[in-house]
Formats: sequence, C-alpha cells, structure tokens
Amino acid sequence: MLSLTTRFAEKTVEVEEQIGHSILDHALKNKVQWGFSCTRGTCARCRCLVTEGRELLEEPTDAEWDRLEPEEIEEGYRLGCQAVVKKNGAIAAINKTYF
Repeated sequence: MLSLTTRFAEKTVEVEEQIGHSILDHALKNKVQWGFSCTRGTCARCRCLVTEGRELLEEPTDAEWDRLEPEEIEEGYRLGCQAVVKKNGAIAAINKTYF
C-alpha cells in the first residue's frame, strides 16, 4: 500500500504490480495531483517526505544527491520521480515541494 498525501487530497493505492515504478508514477497513474515539472530529478517539484516505508524504496539516486541536501535525505525527503518502489509494504509519502 502506498499512501500519497498532497495539500489537495490523500489517497491510498496498491503497489503490488507496480514494483519498479516511482512514487510519482503511482501518483500520476492514480490521478493524484502531485507537483512535478520534469520527471528527471532536476526541478525538485516532486520533492516528498517519506514518513513510512523508506526501506521499501531503492536507494537515493545521483539526481537526488545533487538536488537535495544530505540532511534532507537523512530526514526522509526524496524526489518522487526518483524514489522507486522495490518491495511491497506500507509506504507513506507527503508531497512537500519547495514552492
């Protein structure tokens, strides 16, 4: 299960068949208004705080290390377009764009 929260809504979606897809992919597929511009990790509009299930995601990418501060990654911030689900389980992410 993936819980997606934005300032407009909260929606829980299944991820069983979507392993290998990013948080942003899940949001778009399930019609959750998730801020983004580029899908490559350069704009950081898809920035999110993963509050549950960080261990179920692939490790942060180079794009995330380039765009986010080390302290942010330590706190659980990720770029939704780069945070890829690697295992089933409960994941919760809150869209926390910079602007």
